Amino acid sequence: MTHLPSDVRRSLRMFAFFVGNGTVDVELLGDIDYRADLLEFGSDLERVFTIFANVLEVDEFGTVTNHDHAQRRAAQWIRSSVDPDYEPEPPFEDWEFELP
Repeated sequence: MTHLPSDVRRSLRMFAFFVGNGTVDVELLGDIDYRADLLEFGSDLERVFTIFANVLEVDEFGTVTNHDHAQRRAAQWIRSSVDPDYEPEPPFEDWEFELP
């Protein structure tokens, strides 16, 4: 069995840490405490991790090349779910929401 490269696992772990302590992309989300909203409906938390994982890119050596961008896209979805006036730029594409 092949495992995810350590850099991918590290990226997922850090993202989970930021989600859990409310510090995903502080520049975009500021002091919005989104955690209760994500946990109220498990599918919202699932969507956040789906976007992060779908956007995450890895090079041929298993090194994550765009952690910050993947985190930013997930943060944009969080913001749009708690702030009806927020418009993510660019708009989300269907592939960002696809479940494996």
